[in-house]
Amino acid sequence: MSTPTRRRSLRTRLLALITGATDRLVAAWRILTRAQTKLLAALARIRPGRNATRAIRTATAAFQQQLAEFDRAVASFAERWASQDLPIAYREGALSMLDHLDRPHRTWSWTGRHQGTITGLTAQYYADLMGRLQEATRRARAFLRAATDATRARLGRFTVPAFDPQQLQQDHPLDTVIYSNDARHPVEAWVRAAISWQTITTANTAAARTALDDLGIEWLEVRDGPGCGWRTHDDPDVASGTLRTVQDALAHPVAHPHCQRQFLPRPAIITGPDFAPGGTF
Repeated sequence: MSTPTRRRSLRTRLLALITGATDRLVAAWRILTRAQTKLLAALARIRPGRNATRAIRTATAAFQQQLAEFDRAVASFAERWASQDLPIAYREGALSMLDHLDRPHRTWSWTGRHQGTITGLTAQYYADLMGRLQEATRRARAFLRAATDATRARLGRFTVPAFDPQQLQQDHPLDTVIYSNDARHPVEAWVRAAISWQTITTANTAAARTALDDLGIEWLEVRDGPGCGWRTHDDPDVASGTLRTVQDALAHPVAHPHCQRQFLPRPAIITGPDFAPGGTF
């Protein structure tokens, strides 16, 4: 098999991993958004009377049950992602480095260094996902309080004004996540970006680690998208076609979500005293 064909196979395998994980996490999140829609519909049907309090409790209990189901689904995804899927991405990245030099796969194994690296990555990414889950759960509970308070206020009046579920959804959009700059983004967009970032970072870290530890290679050629910068997408230090040390590659395995970055081994590179990482050849 030719080297370009092997590289395409790696991209295809990682894309399949990203797509499958994205679909599973988005499906888990739909439990929460459907629960929000069902609660608002149930509360809107309640009318004043002696059964109103019981109806509110029933609707609230149903939402809380679905919230617990959402919690279990996302936590289960995070556990599988960290314990199974990311190690697969790591191994794929490691084996791709061997493929570039036509080395047999049996020469690679889960050494202590590789195990330590994947453990550090999965711990970080598991914590990131669980942090998002905790935030989503907190926002869902805030929505529940707001919805039930609005319902009780409405039922306490002699006339029944229109119940506005759209306003409550607008004030509490559970189909979004909040970034560090307080911007809200659709869940699906965040999931695709996060899963892509974690997958490619893991695979590229494995490739660089394998180059140094298993092959004794200290220099890598970078293949990346046109114009993509080294540290961030807009970094004027353009990445593609440049040489970087393995340590630089480990520090910057990707520049942004959905990054196309790959590392190729360059075992025969001889650099002069004036050569600096980032140069081309």
